[in-house]
Amino acid sequence: MIAVANQKGGVGKSTTAVNVGASLAESGKRVLVVDLDPQGNASTGLGIDHTARIATTYQVIVSGTDIRAAMVPTAVGGLWVVPSTIDLAGAEIELVSQFSREGRLARALDPIREDFDFILLDCPPSLGLLTVNALTAAEELIVPIQCEYYALEGLGQLLKNVRLVQQNVNPRLRLTGIVMTMFDSRTRLADQVVSEVRAYFGPRVYDVVIPRSVRLAEAPGFGRPITVYDPTSRGAVAYRRLAEEVAARDPELFLGFGDLGDVASGTQGTGAAPVAPAAPVAPQEAGEVHPSEAFFGMGDRGQAEARRTWDGGAGTEPEGGIE
Repeated sequence: MIAVANQKGGVGKSTTAVNVGASLAESGKRVLVVDLDPQGNASTGLGIDHTARIATTYQVIVSGTDIRAAMVPTAVGGLWVVPSTIDLAGAEIELVSQFSREGRLARALDPIREDFDFILLDCPPSLGLLTVNALTAAEELIVPIQCEYYALEGLGQLLKNVRLVQQNVNPRLRLTGIVMTMFDSRTRLADQVVSEVRAYFGPRVYDVVIPRSVRLAEAPGFGRPITVYDPTSRGAVAYRRLAEEVAARDPELFLGFGDLGDVASGTQGTGAAPVAPAAPVAPQEAGEVHPSEAFFGMGDRGQAEARRTWDGGAGTEPEGGIE
């Protein structure tokens, strides 16, 4: 059972859950996607019409409805989904007074754990009770990170919460994978973010990088995973490779967080993951700013100054852009 979580929105959690699930089902696995986001993007991306969402994750978590009654088959053979609706937004308030509220999803899933090869939990963009329920139920955690600077902010707080869940309610939980998403090969910043994340998180980062793709963005509008919408596209190929890595990875190789230092213990003041020291570079001329310093050690004003330095004072962005 794998939770797909990151409290930052728009990093590709639902896209990853939907397309990894579809790719695993395509390879002959039995897969269940549980939509824990009140926005219901994973449900929409798998073609589940709102009128068909009679029993949802809200009823399963809050009312104790049998999860089998909420499971809906998708157009992909071997792939089922437990859909969500906006009603789920009220679940955290309703569960505040409930006993052992962090384990309600785990208890709901217990009867069907052996019925599926993989269960993917698509978490909302928050560190609230729904995400804690997912982390309590899961054995593995995948964190999608967008290949942009802001996507790194808050990662330390997420890993701090993961460690607390592991220590207090779910010792089986393992951070087994970080997947880089929305990679734009035209920008230097995307390459830099990937290299910094790989330097810090090491083998936890999957080899495959998910590209920014128009076809990936179009697929949810047609209620199809990318492997069905455009099977030969770059996005489909990347997600099939990611699914292969997910299936092959042994969670027992990632027992703790000792190798992650301060980011796991939550001692970073900003909540952002610390950045690995930059590799040695050729001596710089006076006034030249290294990209790592400009984008990972400066604020907006520092980045603007870095651009001017790179351009020799011209006031324009470096070749290739930074956005």
